Amino acid sequence: MSKLETNTIDTISGTSNLVIGSTNSSTVTFENGAVTGHMYPAFEAYLSSDQNIADDTFTKININTEVFDEGGYYDNSTNYRYTPLVAGKYFVYFSVCALVSTASTLNTNGAIYKNGSASNGSNLIFNSNQYGGSVMTTQIIDFNGSSDYIEFYLKVDVSSGTPRADANFNGLRTTFAGAYRIGA
Repeated sequence: MSKLETNTIDTISGTSNLVIGSTNSSTVTFENGAVTGHMYPAFEAYLSSDQNIADDTFTKININTEVFDEGGYYDNSTNYRYTPLVAGKYFVYFSVCALVSTASTLNTNGAIYKNGSASNGSNLIFNSNQYGGSVMTTQIIDFNGSSDYIEFYLKVDVSSGTPRADANFNGLRTTFAGAYRIGA
């Protein structure tokens, strides 16, 4: 292994893209542990206990327990929202399990909201007597690095019973969300 010592690495005049590595390198490690911006910042969090919701109404899910929060941009105590202060495109995911207290016809919608408005969602419909179902939605979202935020919502339309977001099933997390930066 060789060692290169220098004070400055810069691009050739007239170019703006500096490439470190080649086709046979998949990572670049900085001795001081500094992050390069890819997949940072990032978070994942989950719902720690069941949350009752109103029938046929989009309700924000209070995803309140962080698995990790690189950058500290997820609010898990009051707003339950992610506001990364690093601009770029992020891969965002949301999985939610909706249950109802009695067997019912279900129409379940999980949605990612950006800045207070629905940005993307998934839909699951059960036309027979069921007690629940799960939906997952993903999206690539562009954040401005200052004020853009995302939140996670669930809407369950049932023919009878009380709908809720389920926190876990047999010890497995069933309602969770996360995001990570994939580029500029």
